Amino acid sequence: MILEKIHKPNDIQKIPLEDFPRLAGEIRMFLIEHISKTGGHLASNLGAVELTMALHNVFHLPEDKIIWDVGHQAYAHKILTGRKEEFSMLRQMGGISGFPKRSESPCDSFDTGHSSTSISAGLGYVRARDLQKQSHYVVSVIGDGALTGGMAYEAMNNAAELKKNFIIVLNDNKMSISPNVGGISAYLGSLRTAESYCGLKLSVRKNLKKIPKVGEAMVQAVHKTKTGIKQLLIPGMLFENMGLTYLGPVNGHNTRQMMKLLNEAKRVEGPVIVHVLTEKGWGYEPAMRYPSKFHGTAPFEIATGALKNKPEKADYTDVFSSTLCKLGGKDSSIVAVTAAMPAGTGLNRFASLYPRRFFDVGIAEAHAVTFAAGLALGGLTPVVAIYSSFLQRAFDQILHDVCMQNLHVVFAIDRAGLVGSDGETHHGCFDFSYLSLMPNMTVMAPKNKWELSDMLEFALDQPGPVAVRYPRGEACDGLEQYREPIELGKSEWLVHGEELAILTIGSMTMTGEEVRLALQEDGWNPSVVNMRFVKPLDEERLDELAQRHSILVTLEENVLSGGMGEKVCSYINAHHPQMQVISIGIPDQFVGHGSVSQLRKQIHLDVEGIVTTIRERAVR
Repeated sequence: MILEKIHKPNDIQKIPLEDFPRLAGEIRMFLIEHISKTGGHLASNLGAVELTMALHNVFHLPEDKIIWDVGHQAYAHKILTGRKEEFSMLRQMGGISGFPKRSESPCDSFDTGHSSTSISAGLGYVRARDLQKQSHYVVSVIGDGALTGGMAYEAMNNAAELKKNFIIVLNDNKMSISPNVGGISAYLGSLRTAESYCGLKLSVRKNLKKIPKVGEAMVQAVHKTKTGIKQLLIPGMLFENMGLTYLGPVNGHNTRQMMKLLNEAKRVEGPVIVHVLTEKGWGYEPAMRYPSKFHGTAPFEIATGALKNKPEKADYTDVFSSTLCKLGGKDSSIVAVTAAMPAGTGLNRFASLYPRRFFDVGIAEAHAVTFAAGLALGGLTPVVAIYSSFLQRAFDQILHDVCMQNLHVVFAIDRAGLVGSDGETHHGCFDFSYLSLMPNMTVMAPKNKWELSDMLEFALDQPGPVAVRYPRGEACDGLEQYREPIELGKSEWLVHGEELAILTIGSMTMTGEEVRLALQEDGWNPSVVNMRFVKPLDEERLDELAQRHSILVTLEENVLSGGMGEKVCSYINAHHPQMQVISIGIPDQFVGHGSVSQLRKQIHLDVEGIVTTIRERAVR
């Protein structure tokens, strides 16, 4: 096997070009075999194999810098930089990450996991290189889906001032996770038809330069003008008008063609964008047919693409989807907004039932929120469904455009808490903290699937901004005997005890019940209270608990700083200083990747860890 000859960075440069098609096939088979066992991002990586090979053959790592946008297409990059032996532990506890990580290799230039960042990071590298009079190349790889994020244009606008080389590779596969939407997608679609453009442009430049004395001046005149002949010669006018040289489009599954264009890009003085056309899932029929399904996949059967372990129960996303569709049928003012994730957030069904009331704005979370503010002011009731980790990117818009105007926007926050194998960039463990500091915001979390349904219905009936956050994965169907009507800021007393009370919220409520049972073995008779709301906090319940309890234990799958426990502790210290508060949650650190159960155990947020903490800290 050719792949066996690659053990360290730049080994690919020793492989004859005629062997590259075989090597690409071997890399694809390697990825399919390993991801079928571990799960991971498959379709995006299969589509970027030849692109990665071309980059690694033209540039020298780690001296040259390759910055991958999002990073879920960097598996082949990891293989070519000496990490193929570690793929059996991909995204597993103690194994390599599914995203670029500087701690893994000096060839990973930037830790990432969120979209639209690579051009900004690359520009920073370029400025640092030039100030220090260095000469290496910097390459930012960005997908067409990521170009719907405004940050990419802010960076390109800034990059236009450069006089030195900076290469931006646009990996255009017509998709983010779902098919792309909007004007940029349509614009790139027109460029994809300009197959002869690159050769025409280079040929015109070459022939003009041959004209004695005036040839070079003519090339510069064509480059500077923004009308006339340039409009005819340059389909990439959007980029050229921003001050970037445009090269392409080029077949992203032809390594030789890409290497030729990348070498041309190395000679450009200033920023240059290389437009590469790829197909998600390339080389594996199930992933080519269903690229969204194989964007991020659980372990699967290679022959068919079928999941090895299909979930038996509905997950929280399914519950949200069903409830919203039901409520949308009763109220025509309800509209749904998502940022390039209609399938991931469960809005596909709503979109099919009520297409005129569904809006996918692309990877543009900040825009999604302010757009929803406008919808609310226009008399509609927008539900903004975005993963917790990605909603962080719209902090200012939630605060300034929604909360300041006290607009009725409902935030359905999926993937809250620990999400598992995707690691630091995808855990949703900060939302209680950053949302509850905002005036006018209501923040709540359900204990089980029925409470999620009730909370969504409640949220749609409330004035002002409301956030409902729920975890990834199978919806809890325990504690079904408890279903008190939801009232604003009111908790739910599940089990009455004395001396010690366990205050839970959201995904930690079932855990709290298990902790209660474990503590009974130590002679405790704990109460369990489902707080339901982080904001407003049920202060009346805290006063009531103070009459029969001396210790409060708070449980949350959120960072302790700014979370529910901190708020409870602040109130108790001010009004019941004789009480002890033990706050248990996610510590002040970024949590790595692994299964949710492994991560909870690692940070002592599992039942055993919580019971141990209480035994060590509780003063009887």
